[in-house]
Amino acid sequence: MSIAGAPSPCTSDSGGASWPPVVRLAASGVALVLALPLDSLPTVTHWGADPGPLDDTQLALVAASARAPRATNGVDVEVTVSVLPEGSRGWVGTTGVAGHRAGSAWSPRFVPTAVRIVEDDEGGFVEIDATDPDARLEVRVLIEMLPSGIVRMQARLTNTAEGDYLVEAVNLALPVPTRTRRLVDFAGRWAKEKVVQSRPFTVGSHVREGRHGRTGADAATLLVAGTADLDFDAGEGWGMHVAFSGNHRAIGERVFSGERLLLGGELLLPGELPLAAGESYDTPKVYAVYGKGLDDMAGRLHRHLRARPRHPRSPRPVVMNVWEAVYFDHDLERLLDLARRAADVGVERFVLDDGWFGGRRDDTAGLGDWVLSEQVWGDGRFRVLVDEVRRLGMEFGLWFEPEMVNLDSDLARAHPDWILQVDGRMPVGFRHQQVLDLSHPGAFAHVRDQIVALVHEFDIDFIKWDHNRDLIDAGSTRTGRAGVHEQTLAVYRLLDEIRAACPRLEIESCSSGGARIDLEILERTDRVWASDCIDAHERQQIQRWTAQLLPPELVGSHVGAARAHTTGRRLDLDFRCATALFGHFGIEWDLTEASDDDTARLTEWVALYRQSRALIHSGTVVRRELEQGDLWLHGSVATDHAEALYLVTLRERPVTWPVGRVALPGLRRDLDYRLVAAGPGASAAYDERIHPTWWTDGITLSGAVLADIGVHIPALDPDQAALLHVKAVSS
Repeated sequence: MSIAGAPSPCTSDSGGASWPPVVRLAASGVALVLALPLDSLPTVTHWGADPGPLDDTQLALVAASARAPRATNGVDVEVTVSVLPEGSRGWVGTTGVAGHRAGSAWSPRFVPTAVRIVEDDEGGFVEIDATDPDARLEVRVLIEMLPSGIVRMQARLTNTAEGDYLVEAVNLALPVPTRTRRLVDFAGRWAKEKVVQSRPFTVGSHVREGRHGRTGADAATLLVAGTADLDFDAGEGWGMHVAFSGNHRAIGERVFSGERLLLGGELLLPGELPLAAGESYDTPKVYAVYGKGLDDMAGRLHRHLRARPRHPRSPRPVVMNVWEAVYFDHDLERLLDLARRAADVGVERFVLDDGWFGGRRDDTAGLGDWVLSEQVWGDGRFRVLVDEVRRLGMEFGLWFEPEMVNLDSDLARAHPDWILQVDGRMPVGFRHQQVLDLSHPGAFAHVRDQIVALVHEFDIDFIKWDHNRDLIDAGSTRTGRAGVHEQTLAVYRLLDEIRAACPRLEIESCSSGGARIDLEILERTDRVWASDCIDAHERQQIQRWTAQLLPPELVGSHVGAARAHTTGRRLDLDFRCATALFGHFGIEWDLTEASDDDTARLTEWVALYRQSRALIHSGTVVRRELEQGDLWLHGSVATDHAEALYLVTLRERPVTWPVGRVALPGLRRDLDYRLVAAGPGASAAYDERIHPTWWTDGITLSGAVLADIGVHIPALDPDQAALLHVKAVSS
């Protein structure tokens, strides 16, 4: 774990050389000031708003002022709380490294041996090597300031002794100021993901553990310590995200002596990770983001993701997924009809979901047998579908669930030892399926080769990669140990090898909807499926808070049927389409049931998405809560502030009526803008009783007026929305 080819201007060793006692890493208005003692791992003296360049004298004063007085009736030395907190230095909170060597070496004390520092105008990094010669352990800690102002940390722990060292936890930590008053994170369940929750930052540990073997629909996602006034556009927040798709832990901790920390790392199961002599363990990457308000924090994460070399660059195509149209009923003529209807409304990618392979006629059989079903797709019928989809001008996508297996499958009957299990006991059933042990070379090659063969044979453009059960009792028959850690790394390798063999392929991370959304799976996939619930009322909340981590182009957002499959709620087509607009737009609806009027209106919305996606997928996300939370605003503002699109949604009936003026954030105050009603049929729906006077012809106002005074919107009913388009007027 290191930055390949990076310069090492401050490399030293413990034999007498030294390194700067303090270093400041800064980018995009955020600074991280690190004290670099000769005898301990780095401590953070400041993480937050950038105070500006500091000379050596100022840096030394900052480091000196950070030394806290020793507590009465406490230890007799200053307690050092480093980025890997150590109990051996008097710390009584959660420790950084936990483990032992048959009961010994359980309380390490690391001393640096080398430090490498690189500072530049867009951040930089500090990399520290340290050792505990008594415990026979070495650690390397990498702390990066990314150009977005995000801090990224990772550690490598190495066993240098002959006997095994059993790793129990490695938690990376950053302190937050005492002005933090709240902890904000997320809960959720299937079809109800990203439910925001908040609590006071009291003394003790707020521990969020993911034990699903996947990220989890209830994942904390971003654990934020915030000031009392934290909001989308107010206050300050310090957030931490553990980028790992297996078991993980995020902690907000406040101790009796005043320190407040955010800590994060992998959650290792008992006995899961013994390190033999010379072996190393690389922790997940931990991302830490500071911002002045939740939108600022989200914006930094979005800019970081958009700057990646392999972030999707092509326009995000309109998707048609046929799951809620046909389920397991794969009939060629019906699917050809759906494909033609999809092309007619403007769809650009057609995806065939579950049910095309092996004995998969329902959800009880076939997983693991990734070959075309002769019963359904024999006599070249699959080729007929693929060719017709291409003739219609669409890409072709296919559903897989590569990590899973049904016991009723050829694979399970031939290789029962390839299933993750405790020796002598099969895990409890979960959606009639078990987990395939991808750390087994045979299982790994089986899945990789079958997928690659199909992608190459049919030139498949897109895979919906699903993952529909938790890893319960997930033991390896090869090692006898818990297998979640190895399984997670094997999934990463599998994705890497498939992408290397199929460089044009795009992949979606779906996991019972939004149960695997994290920044490490996003290094290998091109979008996520936010939820199996496409009820637009629920999706408003799910997409609003998924945006705290991901920009809209990475979040699949589809238009469903009038009556939602998961909730039974009925919603107007315009509201369903407007909600899907602020994501990677798609359709999950049996278009044979759509009326001619609905088909025509859907076609207009598809055209609007294709016209607007360049703005939505590159702009700055803005969110507001109005009317005590009954009215929501969600928008995308161009990075040059020349254009914006806002969606104002009435979630609940407010106490007073009509709602007040709505301010439009993110615009330049010194520019004039033309504001018009947007969306199919917006002006045709004009009724002077319920629409503001500007609605039919638009209005020109300054950015200052739009931000400070705002404009009236139509008198909406619950689950209705108004779409507003703003464009700068040329002088």
